Amino acid sequence: MRGVSEIAYRLRKSHIIRYLLPLFTTFLVISILYSRSNIEIGTNDLIQKHRWAHEDEDSFYFTYSKKFKMPAYSYNSKKDSNKNWLFFSSKQEDVIPQSHIAHYDLNKLKSTANAAVDKEQILILTPMQTFHAKYWENLLQLTYPRELIELGFIIPRSKSGDNALKLLEREIKKIQTGKKEQRFHKITVLRQESPSFNELGEKQRHALEVQKERRAKMALARNELLFSTIGPYTSWVLWLDADIVETPPTLLQDMTSHDKPVLAANIYQKFKNPDDNNKIDIRPYDFNNWAESAIALELASKMDNDEIIVEGYSELATYRPLMAHLYDQNGDINAEMHLDGVGGGCTLVKAEVHRDGAMFPNFPFYHLIETEGFAKMAKRLGYEITGLPNYLAYHVEE
Repeated sequence: MRGVSEIAYRLRKSHIIRYLLPLFTTFLVISILYSRSNIEIGTNDLIQKHRWAHEDEDSFYFTYSKKFKMPAYSYNSKKDSNKNWLFFSSKQEDVIPQSHIAHYDLNKLKSTANAAVDKEQILILTPMQTFHAKYWENLLQLTYPRELIELGFIIPRSKSGDNALKLLEREIKKIQTGKKEQRFHKITVLRQESPSFNELGEKQRHALEVQKERRAKMALARNELLFSTIGPYTSWVLWLDADIVETPPTLLQDMTSHDKPVLAANIYQKFKNPDDNNKIDIRPYDFNNWAESAIALELASKMDNDEIIVEGYSELATYRPLMAHLYDQNGDINAEMHLDGVGGGCTLVKAEVHRDGAMFPNFPFYHLIETEGFAKMAKRLGYEITGLPNYLAYHVEE
């Protein structure tokens, strides 16, 4: 009997070991992985609180590519435990084949006068506080091939920004889930974490005393949008304000045909003229497209390093020739003029200008900031700045 008992005991023991061994192995692997995730290097909090860049970026990509099939994008509202209600998930990631390596020869990347014929990709970038339906409608009527167009938006985290995002997302969904030939190559939407001065009223927003801080915030937003969206295949970058609601359908072909490093259209505004029975008339709007003057240079020479000159204010009379005042309705639409400062209303930039380092300074750069500072930086890099005084793009009526 004793021999039988020993055999039974050994069988029970081997049976228990057979089932416990996998459990013990699993527990051991989990313990090792957990311990590795909490390795201390200097400060434990530094590692435990670490987040990768893409986890904080909150970027949304609406990609259309013939090469790779993308997973279905979720447009349903989801709640992030660390943020307010979002209009869509921030966890969508680009799908790239495993071990995929892409080679780009930027020496072969061109920005030419025959952009559409040469299939050059254009990136249209728009900082957006308010969504205007006419802006989107105008964007859709552009005749440049959509498979060669990428769109990029940056929207502040504010009440009006949230509403703009909701409306923009609705329109994006219609286009990017519609017919393939009508889709844009890619659409990127960023959320701006820094405060926005665009929540202020029109007069408050354009008050001289807030211009330095306001335009510094705008410069940060433009840089974040640019650096997050420009790709190794981008030939041109068009800065198009969300308030621009009317341009010629051939805008991209027209502007690229001039083959200029930086080219600005003239921004005007349509309005009902009370002096002419409320007939629709036009007036100049953007005064940031200008040529330098000796008076402005003298004014700058007497300023402290942290002071800036902003155009269009009587307190800072520069007497610069403003492109907005040089429009000739009977003149050649392709007429060009030399500029030293540009606005961001409708300005086309060769991608190489940005790649060479021309960005939007959020600090006084030769007493200029944001778009005007960008023009100065581009000139310091040796690039020509050009304006089209008779080529109009229209700002929304206020």
